Amino acid sequence: MLALERSRVVVAGLGVSGRAARAALVPRAASVTTVDRDADDADVADLVDLADVDVVVASPGWAPTSPLLERARRAGVPVWSEVELAWHLRVDRADGTGPAPWVAVTGTNGKTTTVQMLESILAAAGLRTLAVGNVGTPVVEAVLDPHLDVLAVELSSFQLHFTRSMKVLAGAVLNVAPDHLDWHGGMDNYVADKARIFRGAERACVYSVADGRTRRMVEDADVGEGAHAVGFTLGAPGPGELGLVEDVLVDRAFHLPVDDPRRHGSADELATLADLAHLAPQANPPHIVQNALAAAALARAAGVPAGAVAEGLRAYRPGAHRLAPAGTLDGVHFVDDSKATNAHAADAALRAFGPASVVWIAGGLAKGATFDDLVAARRDRLRAVVVIGVDATPVTDALARHAPEIPVVRIAPGETDVMRSAVVAARELARAGDTVLLAPACASMDQFRSYAERGDAFAAQVRALNSAPGSAAPQE
Repeated sequence: MLALERSRVVVAGLGVSGRAARAALVPRAASVTTVDRDADDADVADLVDLADVDVVVASPGWAPTSPLLERARRAGVPVWSEVELAWHLRVDRADGTGPAPWVAVTGTNGKTTTVQMLESILAAAGLRTLAVGNVGTPVVEAVLDPHLDVLAVELSSFQLHFTRSMKVLAGAVLNVAPDHLDWHGGMDNYVADKARIFRGAERACVYSVADGRTRRMVEDADVGEGAHAVGFTLGAPGPGELGLVEDVLVDRAFHLPVDDPRRHGSADELATLADLAHLAPQANPPHIVQNALAAAALARAAGVPAGAVAEGLRAYRPGAHRLAPAGTLDGVHFVDDSKATNAHAADAALRAFGPASVVWIAGGLAKGATFDDLVAARRDRLRAVVVIGVDATPVTDALARHAPEIPVVRIAPGETDVMRSAVVAARELARAGDTVLLAPACASMDQFRSYAERGDAFAAQVRALNSAPGSAAPQE
């Protein structure tokens, strides 16, 4: 293992994780050099003499093909993620029982919801914990706190790509769908990077029974001795799974020791769908239930008692822009799911609503994605579609091919206030009882600084409609 206290380190990128890495390294490494320029700038590589560098710590935005990282690879200089650095810097807990274990989540969609549910369940069990990683607090900050009992870690595929040493107590892959393929260089590479979460797992590898790719990741993983595959399903769970029996979340994986003869004929009740009712405007969207089951599986792998699962799920409150109610006007509901930045996430959002009940606001920066499968699968949910963004063609073409009967309004990208135009158009297309759903299936950076700004703009325009003369009193 590299002795960091004698190492010369380059930190590439000074976003949140890069700044945290630098702060952790300065008092520990022999020298720390930072590079804060465009990752694709070939001149950056010429500024760094790799002959004097022991390791490069790369921020998630720096793709493997960036000139500096390519040069490091050719020179045999290790490239680490901030997560890999964090693993090397872990401190022992205050009680002397070694570093806090990591319970980790990845997947194309649902990571943040699941890791925050997990944090809430762990806290309900009396454990000192924190949701870290891709969710907010950098992992490299949290591992230096000796007072944390366990870390709930959200990991993106970018972070996992340059992570080699990590061995989680339990890890989960929620789902896998095409995303960030330009960064990874193809679907196979993307899947391989997600699968790194299972390497060396000590107790459990959690996967989706409905997603064959996640099962194969577990089957192919080189795990620690004694680690078990644990599936989660919206159906009745088989042995070694968590699932749903009527309205009850049930555990058939951690309820009894593996050698207990009563194991196959029994289960633990963890929670009910009523414990999730506060999380969405419609009753228990499938992806919310799946996230809860995955979080419960990870918590149980960490030794959490069954009773803490329901308590934690009831206490959990979702982050902004995730199926968040934005108001109601004349019987039309407005819901902000701006976090749905790809087709897989938009599919989950649309599934949460009834047939022919959604006026869908879609579009943005498509990132080369296509939407044929999404439209074909969810056309039954649509009343109408309002298309925003600079990459309208992939959305409108998919609608023309698979839902030609659905009314479509295109908001010109040159509109002064694109979200105002979109919300007004959607309101005119909706009927009482319908939902105007912002779930764009695209990134936001073509017209907004972030998905959060896009969602905030949507909510602001809904409020403006509600306050307009003649409008009904707003309902939240």
